[in-house]
Amino acid sequence: MKKCTWLLLLLIHISGQAQPATPDVLIAKIKKLRPDTPWTLVASVPLRFPTYHPQGMVKIGPDFYLSSVQVLQKPAEGSPGEGIGYLFKFDAEGKLLAQQTLGESTLYHPGGIDYDGRYLWVPVAEYRPRSRSVLYRVDPATLVAEEVLRHDDHLGGLVHHIDAHTLHGVSWGSRDFYQWSLNEPQKVPLRVPNPAFYIDYQDCHYLGNHLMLCGGLKNYPGPANAPAFRLGGLELVSLLDHRPVHQVPVPLWSPTGAPMTNNPFWVEATAHGLRGYFVPDDDAASTLYVYEAVIE
Repeated sequence: MKKCTWLLLLLIHISGQAQPATPDVLIAKIKKLRPDTPWTLVASVPLRFPTYHPQGMVKIGPDFYLSSVQVLQKPAEGSPGEGIGYLFKFDAEGKLLAQQTLGESTLYHPGGIDYDGRYLWVPVAEYRPRSRSVLYRVDPATLVAEEVLRHDDHLGGLVHHIDAHTLHGVSWGSRDFYQWSLNEPQKVPLRVPNPAFYIDYQDCHYLGNHLMLCGGLKNYPGPANAPAFRLGGLELVSLLDHRPVHQVPVPLWSPTGAPMTNNPFWVEATAHGLRGYFVPDDDAASTLYVYEAVIE
């Protein structure tokens, strides 16, 4: 076994033995992140199964859950294309433990996912903006999925605000937020335009205290004859008014040039700061990168 995998297993063992950080502790550490905060790579583990195009990720105990889309026919004008949506479970060595297909017909694109302590929450949409989505809650022990509701827009991420018993979704490019009451899931949702623009959210997780953490990226065109610049970042977003309360670039890139927050991510508190888990690349390049940031 590679040294980096042993290190990741040790990190997970240590963090699994410690008391989980309270929302206050984790949020306070995230708010101390700055553009010049140093992140140190502590492990990189190739994923040992076909990952296709990863979208969202959560970590439960020592294991990881990853949503992904396999595109069989690319969407084109007037056509939603064809594909298969997946939810994978894998371990710290990158070994696939279980998988489930999600979606139906032209709804095959899973988005960013969330875990509320009981269920995984996964949106699956057509692979195009202003389309349709179905929202599932999934038992992580069995990967059995239950449809919760449907929505006439593409949802690229979903979180469960457990303190208010509401669901919050982000549209294609995270230009709009949607909010549903789980007491009345069929009621027309609240829609709020996103006032932040510097990154498009790809994966979001509820932290507590009415805050979700979103990761994403944006491509910025350079001057003539220069390549585009790809920047990733993290944002704490209030679910009370759907406005960001802390925004910070994450200047980390994979060997392919993809920002670390390109798609799936997970962040947890450590004794000395934060640990981030990222899977920025597709298919054979898919690697679980683990970084640590010391927070003063």
